[in-house]
Amino acid sequence: MDSSPELQRFLQEEKQKAMIAEMVGKLTSECWDKCITSTPGSKFSSSESTCLANCAQRYLDMTMLIQKKFQSMQQ
Repeated sequence: MDSSPELQRFLQEEKQKAMIAEMVGKLTSECWDKCITSTPGSKFSSSESTCLANCAQRYLDMTMLIQKKFQSMQQ
């Protein structure tokens, strides 16, 4: 198998893209289930918008915290 730096970089970028896609899917599912309690109309209510924004921010903050913890454990 070719282990050139270009190939390694490409594989790393593809892995990161897959991780981001998975994270977005989880975030969408979790926050939607938590914040959207009725059939959505043409736009979100103020409370739904606030809940979605807060939920997404907490999810991203926790994801970053967990990633930093794992990185520090590997060093």
